[in-house]
Amino acid sequence: MHGEKNLTKLIASMTPVLVESEYIFSTLETYDFKQVLSLEPISTFQEKEGLTVILTKEKADEFNISYSGTFKCITLNVHSSLDAVGLTAAVATKLTKANISANVVAAFYHDHVFVAAKDAEQALIELKALTQEGIVD
Repeated sequence: MHGEKNLTKLIASMTPVLVESEYIFSTLETYDFKQVLSLEPISTFQEKEGLTVILTKEKADEFNISYSGTFKCITLNVHSSLDAVGLTAAVATKLTKANISANVVAAFYHDHVFVAAKDAEQALIELKALTQEGIVD
């Protein structure tokens, strides 16, 4: 099944949902895959500085993984195509207008927006409003 590419349809049909868990972003400069598996990350990305991991705050605390902030995840719940143009920009623009920083992770089926835990409820309100208003200029 291919995802939606039409920006107007994507925005109108997305259903932003706030995930309960708190997450952190950190980098593992040295690691082995057994260690990474025990952390149960929801995402990883290899960078030249190390392996970036996104994992629950609970797991980070359990394994003494350092982090500088906690985040909540809002899943957009619309099957967007990896070729879709403008969804990330529309979401970022809407949240920028509310002075909320967004870290977007695009997965195969959905986009996931990580915002500071303190901003999560307001971000959800803003993204729900976006679905009603349509494309932001």
